Amino acid sequence: MQFRRQRAQLVARTGAFAALLAAGAWISIPFLPVPITLQTLFIFLAGGVMGWRAVYPALLYLMMGVMNLPVFHNGTAGIGVLLGPTGGYLVGFVFAAFLTGIAFERDSVYCQIGGLAAGIGAIYFFGAGWLHLSSGISLSLAILMGVVPFIPGDVLKAVAALVISRRIRKLRGGDSSPPSGSETRGSGL
Repeated sequence: MQFRRQRAQLVARTGAFAALLAAGAWISIPFLPVPITLQTLFIFLAGGVMGWRAVYPALLYLMMGVMNLPVFHNGTAGIGVLLGPTGGYLVGFVFAAFLTGIAFERDSVYCQIGGLAAGIGAIYFFGAGWLHLSSGISLSLAILMGVVPFIPGDVLKAVAALVISRRIRKLRGGDSSPPSGSETRGSGL
């Protein structure tokens, strides 16, 4: 019975955060070459609530977009978006969710802040790297255009995610992720 409850919670959280990622893509400010969206906030919140399992909604979100559902920024969709200048940032979401989630499985606020910083770094690493490769601009220009303008907003989103996730953790009695017992790990969930 406990296993079914955990599985249902995992499916519900995965669907909810994938939907939030899609909604966050619609809340965007046009900016070249990469729009400013609320998606990083939801990636960080997923890590704070789901632990390492936050990779599931990130992967589901990417799969929905690749299957031509209009979930990418401003309703775009398809593999072409992943191959375009913003594709690296989208792939970076998966790694950011994992790194943030691992950190939030610890009780230390310093570890959680470090996980958020690592998550931001993962998004920037994949994003600027792919921007450089896909558009042919220099790496320094890719960093200047695809990282520097986003730092203040991403720091604010990380702080908001930290506060909200810790509050949720407190409301849930200190448990920020599904139990990590042998039944959950053994099932692949």
